[in-house]
Amino acid sequence: MGSQDLIVTPIYLILLSTLAIIVRPFVTNKFTRKYFLIALWARFIGAIGLGLVYQFYYQGGDTFNYWTHGSRWIWEAFLDSPLTGIQLLIDSGGGDRSDETYEYSQHIWYYRDIKSFAIVRIAALFDLFTFHTYSATALLFASFSFSGQWAMYSSIVKIYPHNRYLHISLLFIPSVIFWGSGILKDTITLGALGWLMWSVINFLILKEKRGISVLVALLAAALIFQIKSYILLSFIPVVFLLIYLLNIGKVRNRILKIMMIPFLLLVFSGLGFLSTIYASTDEYNINNIAQRAAITSYDIRYGWGARNQGDGGYDIGRLDGTWQSMISHAPKAIIVSLFRPFIWEVKNPLMLLAALESFVVLIFSLRMFMKGRIGQILKDPFLTFCFTFSILFAFAVGVSTGNFGTLMRYKIPMLPFFFSALILATDKPLKNSRYASK
Repeated sequence: MGSQDLIVTPIYLILLSTLAIIVRPFVTNKFTRKYFLIALWARFIGAIGLGLVYQFYYQGGDTFNYWTHGSRWIWEAFLDSPLTGIQLLIDSGGGDRSDETYEYSQHIWYYRDIKSFAIVRIAALFDLFTFHTYSATALLFASFSFSGQWAMYSSIVKIYPHNRYLHISLLFIPSVIFWGSGILKDTITLGALGWLMWSVINFLILKEKRGISVLVALLAAALIFQIKSYILLSFIPVVFLLIYLLNIGKVRNRILKIMMIPFLLLVFSGLGFLSTIYASTDEYNINNIAQRAAITSYDIRYGWGARNQGDGGYDIGRLDGTWQSMISHAPKAIIVSLFRPFIWEVKNPLMLLAALESFVVLIFSLRMFMKGRIGQILKDPFLTFCFTFSILFAFAVGVSTGNFGTLMRYKIPMLPFFFSALILATDKPLKNSRYASK
């Protein structure tokens, strides 16, 4: 970041805030309106704050690799030859560099990594509007993330219209704001996941806007698949579980319902399993997941994660690349994702913030169990969906990470779901939800 940021970024702050004020009446109601601008500005602060942390604390890292050693060269290409810039912008990367773009692509660190190069291209697209200004481009990333999270929040509010704390779980989790607002993969996938959830709720629960919901779901899923396909591997099977839970209640005959439960559960589980295989690349193929988890965990714990994320490693036990080994470590993996780092494990300021947030999750979880509200989750199809996705995702990232610094970023997609399940489960009667009479 430099002097250009001091000129361009305030202009974009004003432009984006003005646009938000214009849009607000169309995407809010009298109860949610007061949170709209505050939540957006919180993400702006998170986006700029993340850039400052990477520049002055880490002195480099992913966000600057995407920008300084990434989109900068596409911007340079556009200045020299718009046609070459367009070629780079539509190039998916991953292969050999073409002769036409080699002068620029040779400098892009992530060119051969298709998933990371996708973020470079998105940053480059935004750079065209911000004149390659880091913090202004980061504000556009934050705006996309916010749009998805707000869409998700506005749809869930229709299911539980009178909960007083739902906005906290979906809009104001500190780590989600910080790690999900800057120029990172997590920002784009978080926004896309919000839009995907909006589509699922509209189509399956609210039964409205079904045409546009299908289109948005396809686009959001494609974007997630391009960048972090393992999020879909956790999400798709749980969507089929939600379909099952929403439909089993329609069977009124108790004997028939008991007979149908195993059959429907098998059908929807099978559909989820097949969808997972179909959505998998070789990297996340169902037969390779356990081995991939073991390799990734070791690499993050002792390799590049240790070099780039400091001394915040954790060890849940040895993974040998088999499913049996991975499943046996599930309890430790889930605990580390949800409740760690503990206060006594803190080794730097960012870990302290993560530890405090994890402590809050632990308190809310204990409160839910002590009040016997786990049954409330099981009675509510949507809460079951949120809780199941959170646990499955916590297991996935916990077993394959090995470093608290990396884990803080990787786990943010499941935090809004888990916090929402905790808050809604401990809400007194849930009598105002769509499932109250069921």
